[in-house]
Formats: sequence, C-alpha cells, structure tokens
Amino acid sequence: MRNRKLIIGIIGLLGLIGPLGNSRAQNGFNMPYSQFGIGSSEQPFNMPVATRMGGAVYTLGGNNFTNPFNPASYGWVETESFVFDMGLSIQTTTLREGSNRVFDADGNLGYLTIAMPITRWWKLGGGLMPYTSVDYESVSQSGYMDSGIVKTIYDGTGGASQVFLGSAFNIPAGKSRTLMVGFNVNYLTGSIQRAISFDFQGNDSTYYLDSRRFRDTRLGNLTFDFGLQLRQQLGDRYTLGLGLVYKPYRDMTVRDKALIYTYHATDQTLVDTIFPAAGGDAEYRSRLEQSQTFGVGLSIERNKRWQLAFDLTLADWADMRYTEDTAHAVLGSSAMSFGPYSRYALGFEKKGNMDASSYMGRISWSAGAHLTQGALRLTLGGQEQRIDEWGFGLGATMPMRKGRSLLTLSLAYTSLGNSDILQRNAMTIGISVSSCERWFTKRKYN
Repeated sequence: MRNRKLIIGIIGLLGLIGPLGNSRAQNGFNMPYSQFGIGSSEQPFNMPVATRMGGAVYTLGGNNFTNPFNPASYGWVETESFVFDMGLSIQTTTLREGSNRVFDADGNLGYLTIAMPITRWWKLGGGLMPYTSVDYESVSQSGYMDSGIVKTIYDGTGGASQVFLGSAFNIPAGKSRTLMVGFNVNYLTGSIQRAISFDFQGNDSTYYLDSRRFRDTRLGNLTFDFGLQLRQQLGDRYTLGLGLVYKPYRDMTVRDKALIYTYHATDQTLVDTIFPAAGGDAEYRSRLEQSQTFGVGLSIERNKRWQLAFDLTLADWADMRYTEDTAHAVLGSSAMSFGPYSRYALGFEKKGNMDASSYMGRISWSAGAHLTQGALRLTLGGQEQRIDEWGFGLGATMPMRKGRSLLTLSLAYTSLGNSDILQRNAMTIGISVSSCERWFTKRKYN
C-alpha cells in the first residue's frame, strides 16, 4: 500500500509538471519594469503562505502545508501524510507617472506543489510556480528630418516558470531540538518575446520604411536552492526558529532567435529582411546569470499561540541577469542596470487553537510587511536612481476536515518605484487550499 501510493504521488507530480511546465508566467497587464532581465519576479508574493506574513518565509513549516522557499521545510510532513497545495490570485494594478494613471486587473493560477514522505527521515517536495512575468507596451514619438513623426513602440510578452523537485532530511538533534536540511533542483522554462517597432507617420514613404526588431528568448536552465531549518525549545513556553537559504551563482546560456525587417505601414506586409542576412542564422546564444543569494530567518513562538518572524535576503543583484550576445544586440542597450539587492520582511501570526469550541477560535490570523532595496537602477541625466519596493500583507488560515487541511485567504499591497519615474501599485487577493491526506496508514482490518 505504501509503495503503491508513493508511486501514484510521484506520477501525479510529473503529470502536473508535464503540461504546465511549458506554460508562461504571464499576468496579462502592462508591467513596464518587466522589460528588463527576464521579467518581473512575483516570488515569494505569489503564494498566500508568504504574503500573509509579509514575505517572512524562511522559518515557516508545518505538517499540512508546503513552503518551497526553504526546501528544508518538507521535513515537517508526517510519515503517513500526503500534502497538496494549490493557489489562485486576483490582482489590480495602478501605474503612475506624474499626473498620468492607468488601471488594470487580472487573475491567474499561482502555484501547484506537493510534499510526501519517502522514509521517516527523508521527505520529497515538488511543483510548479511562476518565476517571472513579461508584459508591457509603451509608445514614444519624435520628429525626423523635418518631414514627419516617428512613433516607437516597445512591447513584450511571456515569462518563465519554475518546475522544481526537492528533498528534505530530518537529522537527529536531541529531544528539545529539531534540525532539517534540504535542497531544490529547479528547471526554468519559458519563452519571452520582445520587440521594437518604428512607425514613420509622414507622407514620404520612399526613403522611410516602417521597421520592426523582434527577439524571442527561450529558457531551459537548471538552478539549485539549499535550505536549513532549526527549532530549539527555550524552556516550557518558547521555541526559537532559525532558517537559512542559499542560492549559488549560476552562469547559463539561453537561446535567442531574432528578426529585423521593414514593412508597409498600410497592410503590414514584409518588404525586406535585414537580419539575418541571406544564408545567415537567426538563432544565437546569450548569457543568463543567477546571483549568489543568502537568506536568513529568525522566529520566536510561544506555546503554539503566536509567532513572530523576521527575514533578511541579500544578493549581488536580484533574480536573473540577461546579457544579449554583443555580436547581435538587436534591441540595443537601455539606461537600466543591476546592483546590490536586499529584502527585509517582518511577520506576525496569532495561531488558532485547534481545541477551541468555536470555529472562529481555530482560525489563525497573520500580518506582515516588507521593504526591498531593489536591484534595478535607472540612470537619468547622469544620476542613478534605485527602484525600491515596499508592501504589507494580511491573512487568515482556516482549518478544514478537523484541522488537517487548510484554506488560506490573503490580501497584499505592494508599491514599486516612484511617480517621478514610474510607480506600480498593486493589490493582490490570494486564496490557497492545502490538502493534507493520510495516504500511508496501514489498515488493521480489510
């Protein structure tokens, strides 16, 4: 029975990853900052378990939910349990630039994860999450040769998804101490299309033809995460938690395919292909780097009544840095650059009492906030400006099926950038279901 259900669980995970791994992490509304690197990252705020605590995730762990942001947390899964998590989100966004405002809204699937035991000391976790999103369109106009106006259109769609499989190991550390270590192997997959179009709006089309520069970037890369969680009893009332996360530096390659051509403005028919040249190859390889990232979390808990958690994340830069092959560079350079990144998160949770007589007494309530000193830098007029983000989150975790399964609702607000350059304010409503079933219990009677 145990081996059969373990095989079923692994096949189920592969079945989810197979068709979904090729899906794009795309929100569907304008995100101008997503035109840099390989897009805007939604992690860890695409999961209610993180947003409800303001992003303080490194010490979180339990026997009835998953926390892929620290793979050591899989070790909390009980030997007879199978945990399945699924999350959805609805997001409204306002873009501000000076007195101009644009509003949009969209919803999508947030993530799918599972966790299960292999042995008493070895646990398995895996799933699929959006990693980055690319979705933007902007227009600028300028004069040319005193004879008209050229409209330049920048647009991009797509993104990257993260398919991961990990393990956690419970290490004997004494009766008053719990120690777990773990790792994730991540496969980044996706496609990102970016383009620049030049629309000459004058009357003379003899010398000025509309043109378009297009690039399709395809990802298929492996990255790795390592994690540790330690909980130490402090007397009869308190428990101290420590979480560590490390992402090593990775230097990878991606496949690019580019096209530069001119076309007729009236019917968009292609006139001439500029790149690749006749007999040339439209495909080439570019560079993708993951920064070396360190994360540390501390928490204090009192008798399963409440907990306070704090996270610090440091990196040379955030997420992935993309560098196009300099021999091609079909889209040119930008005024954006990358720099040191840091994120601070603080979260508080009032834990529900599973023995409470009323259902309201069994609900856990949480709140948190974060401040991110961003990796993106914009150089304007010779001055460099850092793109920072701040936000807060609220959440309620409600037990189902006598407390083993959970329903989590979260509300988060984030503000990225500033209105002098471009400010993105987002409100996100999240809902997740953590199903915890007893799969591996041997029946005493048939």
